[in-house]
Amino acid sequence: MFDNLSERLERSFKILKGEGKITEINVAETLKDVRKALLEADVNYKVAKTFTDTVKAKALGQNVLTALKPNQVMVKIVQDELTTLMGGEASEIKLKTDLTVILMSGLQGSGKTTFTGKLALMLKNKKNRKPLLVACDVYRPAAIDQLKVLAEQINVPVYSEPDSKTPVQIAKNAILEAKSKGYDLVIVDTAGRLAVDEEMMNEIEAIKNAINPDETLFVVDSMTGQDAVNTAKEFNDRLDFSGVVLTKLDGDTRGGAALSIKTVVNKPIKFVGTGEKLDAIDIFYPDRMASRILGMGDIVSLVKKVEEQYDEREAKKLQQRIQKNQFDFNDFLSQIQQIKKMGNLKDLASMIPGVGKAIKDIDIDDNAFKGIEAIINSMTPKERTNPEILNGSRRQRIAKGSGTNIQEVNKLLKQFEQIRKMMKMMTGSKMSKLMMKR
Repeated sequence: MFDNLSERLERSFKILKGEGKITEINVAETLKDVRKALLEADVNYKVAKTFTDTVKAKALGQNVLTALKPNQVMVKIVQDELTTLMGGEASEIKLKTDLTVILMSGLQGSGKTTFTGKLALMLKNKKNRKPLLVACDVYRPAAIDQLKVLAEQINVPVYSEPDSKTPVQIAKNAILEAKSKGYDLVIVDTAGRLAVDEEMMNEIEAIKNAINPDETLFVVDSMTGQDAVNTAKEFNDRLDFSGVVLTKLDGDTRGGAALSIKTVVNKPIKFVGTGEKLDAIDIFYPDRMASRILGMGDIVSLVKKVEEQYDEREAKKLQQRIQKNQFDFNDFLSQIQQIKKMGNLKDLASMIPGVGKAIKDIDIDDNAFKGIEAIINSMTPKERTNPEILNGSRRQRIAKGSGTNIQEVNKLLKQFEQIRKMMKMMTGSKMSKLMMKR
C-alpha cells in the first residue's frame, strides 16, 4: 500500500538534505518532484497542484528552527497537508440510540457486499449493536446467497425476498421487520453495475428516498485510482452520500483515490478495508495514513490492535507463569493465536516506523505460523506442559504427525527455549515489577 508513493516522496525530500536553509529555488525543485510523485500515484491533477502550491507557500513562510534541517521542515509540512487533504480527522459513523439505518452504494466488484458483512461484525462487537442485513441486490446471480453466507459467518440475520424484484419495497419491509423484532441496526446492501447507468442511479435514489437512511456510504475499490474518484463524484451528485469506504487498501494500490476523493466530493473517508477476512476493517485516520505514506509507520494503530486482543487478567497470569519458569507450549500457542487475530502480518509489521520500506519486497505469508502450530498440536498435553521430556523418539513422532521433519522440530524447541529465557529476564526488570503492582 502506497509503497511507490512513499519511495518517490523520500527521494524528493533528499533534494533538501544537506541544504543550510529553505529557499525558493530548492523548494521549487523539491515540490516539482513531489507533484510528479503524486501524479504517478494517480492523484487528481488539480488536487496535486493545489497541494504543492499550499506546501510551497507554507515552506517559504517558515523560520527554520536551528534544531531542524530544511528537509525535516518540509516533511513536517507535507505530513500536515497530507492529513488535511485526506480529511484532517477521523469521521466515525453516526449511530442513533434506537434504530440506525445504513445504505450501501457502489459499483459491482467494489467489495460492497463483503464490506456490508464487515461493518455489521464491527458494530456488533464494538458498539454492541443488533444488526439486520438486507439483500436488495435482486439482479446479480447468487448475490443474496453471498450475503447470507457472510451473515452466517458472523451470526447475523438477513432479510430477503427471493421472489421479489422491487428493491424499494424490500428495503421498506426490512425496516418494518427490524422494528417489530427489536433490531437496532439495518444495513441495506444494494445492487451495483459494472459502470454507472441511469437505471441504477434511479433505483438507489428511490431506495434512499423511501427509507431515509441515517448514513449512506459509497464503497469504492481503491485500486481503481482516478476512476474511483470520478465514480464517487457521479454517485455523490445523485445521492449526496455521507461518507466513503475504501476497499482493497492491502492490495497494490497507488493511493490516488485516498488522496483525491475528499477534495473532489467533499465527503469524509470513514472506513477502509484492509484484507479479505471479515475483521479486516478499520476506521480511517488521515493523520495515521499520512505518517504511513511518509514511511513513518503507524504505531498508534498497532498499539490499538494489540489492546483489542489484550486481556489484562490473562496477561498478569502469563507474567506470573513466566516468573515461575512455567511458560509452556500451551502459552506459546495462545500468544500465536492472539497475533493472528490482529490481522495481516505484513501490514502489522509496516506499522512499525522504518520497517515498511525494509520489508516491502519480502513476502510475509499469513500462514507463517502454520508449521509451528502443526508441531505444537502434534504434542501430547504432557509434552506441551513439560517440553524437557521431548527426547529423540518423541521428536520423531511429532515430526511425522505434523508433516514436518526432525530439523524443524529441533529448531522450534531451540527457539522456544530462547524465548523462555528472554521472557524470564524481562520479568525481572523494574518495568515489569511496576506493572505487576498496578
